[in-house]
Amino acid sequence: MAKRSKRSRSARRRNRRYIGILLLFVALVGGWSWFWHYTAGRAEVAIAGWRAREAKAGRVYTCGSQTIGGYPFRIEVNCGEASALFRGTRPPVEIKSGELLMAVQVYDPTLLITEFHGPLTVADPGKSPFLVVNWKLGQSSLRGTPAAPQRVSLVFDDPTVDRVDGAARQNVLHAKRIELHGRIIEGSVTDHPAIEIVTRLRQAAAPTLHPAAARPLDADITAVLRGLNDFSPKPWPARFREMQAAGGRIDIADARVQQGDTIAVGNGSLALSANGRLDGQLRVTVVGLEPFLASINVQRTVQSSPDMDKVAGALDRILPGLGGMARQQATNSNFSLGVMLLGQQTVLEGRPAVTLPLRFDDGTVFLGPIRIGDTPALF
Repeated sequence: MAKRSKRSRSARRRNRRYIGILLLFVALVGGWSWFWHYTAGRAEVAIAGWRAREAKAGRVYTCGSQTIGGYPFRIEVNCGEASALFRGTRPPVEIKSGELLMAVQVYDPTLLITEFHGPLTVADPGKSPFLVVNWKLGQSSLRGTPAAPQRVSLVFDDPTVDRVDGAARQNVLHAKRIELHGRIIEGSVTDHPAIEIVTRLRQAAAPTLHPAAARPLDADITAVLRGLNDFSPKPWPARFREMQAAGGRIDIADARVQQGDTIAVGNGSLALSANGRLDGQLRVTVVGLEPFLASINVQRTVQSSPDMDKVAGALDRILPGLGGMARQQATNSNFSLGVMLLGQQTVLEGRPAVTLPLRFDDGTVFLGPIRIGDTPALF
């Protein structure tokens, strides 16, 4: 009888233990569910805050439909029929995309991951698209909060950009991969931030931009924007105008571009003119300069412009009579040899190279004394 009583008490203790564990589990699940729904509510508030912040900068974002899920460990916001109206551009443009999926881990709410689903169209408000953009994978990540972003990254695999004119399409850009990374390295969002921007291109080509851009190239460029008063909501042209007024600059800390056998590396500092165009100089070292000069048809350009006199005069200062040789070379395929003599002979990545100044004069670009093109105004 005593043994039966002991077994009964032992069974009751086990039952109470199991019931206690079950109640604890239910309490944990209930508490976590409450916490998830609370966090989901906070996410909605954060998204609303981000939209309000962007609207102040003239960028209005909307969703045709919006749902929140991801329970139990993620907060996922699905934005169907996403669109954006950029009022700060001249003229304004409207962008539409199929779907955006934004996700944040419950235990790390300061990291927002977004996945983009194409195609994306660009149009004048209320009109048919003039650009169609597509990609295999498009993602962004934002570290920080909507009011105080710390860093942002944007990555696209196999992006293509097509110009649309009725039923006709023309490819204007394609690449294997494009990456953009930005972060604040000095100051803060509200106090004179210095922003580092890293651009990486893999097998990127822009066939309609220039014959030289039709061949795929790889690029790694690190630049730092200095001279911003803050990073409050405003269109980028307004930011660049602010930089110019404050005497700011764009420091090219490191740049490497490779196209076929041509490799160029450089660094330097650029400012903005009163017209919103680039001013300044980069020191560029180039391997395989001849193919690049041929691709931009610099020989014909120089033959029909005052640049020939500049080249010849510079060569005559190096060695009397050398300018006359350059004039003769300008009629044959050896013209680039004369241009190379203007630079400093060196070695880059184990190959013979030449170092030349890449100069920007109110948007006009010169490689040494040779004009090679123009850059657009930033405001």
